[in-house]
Amino acid sequence: MASGAALEATPSIDLNSDLGETWNGEPTADDEAMFAVVSSASIACGFHAGDEPSMRASVERASRLGVAVGAHPSYADREGFGRRDRNPEPGVLRTQIAQQLDALAAAGADIRYVKPHGALYNRIAVDPVQARAVAEAIAGFARAAGRPLPVLGLGGALAEAAHDAGLPFVREAFLDRAYTAGGALVPRSRAGAVLHSVEVVTARALRLVREGVIESIDGALVEADAASLCVHGDTAEAVAMARAVRAALEGEGVAIRAPWRASASRGFGAEPHREARVSKPEVWGGAP
Repeated sequence: MASGAALEATPSIDLNSDLGETWNGEPTADDEAMFAVVSSASIACGFHAGDEPSMRASVERASRLGVAVGAHPSYADREGFGRRDRNPEPGVLRTQIAQQLDALAAAGADIRYVKPHGALYNRIAVDPVQARAVAEAIAGFARAAGRPLPVLGLGGALAEAAHDAGLPFVREAFLDRAYTAGGALVPRSRAGAVLHSVEVVTARALRLVREGVIESIDGALVEADAASLCVHGDTAEAVAMARAVRAALEGEGVAIRAPWRASASRGFGAEPHREARVSKPEVWGGAP
C-alpha cells in the first residue's frame, strides 16, 4: 500500500460531469456509466432539470461508487434546460439558489461543492451583481451547515464574489467545449461550440495537464490553470470521452481524485491539490 507521503506526491486532478439531469421524465445521460468514471458529479437540483427521484438516485450512485456530490443550480428555466439568459432580481436569484441547495440536501446529498449551470454559469463569470447573489446564497447554506462550501467555475466575477463571501474557489476547464481566445466558452449557438471527437478531447486533457493551456476555436492558446476537468454527460460521446480521458491521464501517472476534503472538525473545503501538469508539480490553492 502506498504511504501517505507517496500519495501526496502523486499528481492528481478532478474529473467532473453534470449529471442527474432528468428532463421531461427522461434521463439526458448514461448516469450509471458516467458515475463509474468521474470523481465528482454536479447534480441538477430541479430548476433546469432533475427532480426528487433523480436527485435521490444520484446520491445513491455517488455513495455506491465513491463519487463526490456537488450541487448544480441554475436559473428557473426548465423549458430552456437552463441555457437561456435570465435577469432575476438579486434577491430572487439568491432565493432560487438557496432553494436548489436545500432540495439536493433534502434528497440526502452531502454537498461538497457548488457548480452553477448553463446560462447562469456564463453570466456570473462577467456579471458582478448576479455573481454576488449566487455567492451569498452559497455562503448562507455553508453557514447553516457549519462548514465551508467551495465554488467551482471558470473565474472572473464569480471568483471575486466567492472570495468576498469567504468561499473557496476552484477553477475548472471544459474538455468538450470550445473556448474563445479570451478564455470564455463559445456560445452553443455557434458551430463547433461542442466537441464530439474522443481523440481530440483526450489530447486536450493531456495538453492541459502537461502545459496548462487549451487551444481556442481560433487556434490561440488559452491559459487554463484548472484543478478540475469537465466532460458533459449529455453528449452522445460522453461515456467514451470520460473513459478515454481517465485512462490517458492515469497512463501518464496522474491520479483522478476529487479535491474536496472531508474533516469532522473543519467540514468540507477545497483540499490542497497537487498541480496536474506532469512536468512541474505544484500545490493547488483553493481560492483565487
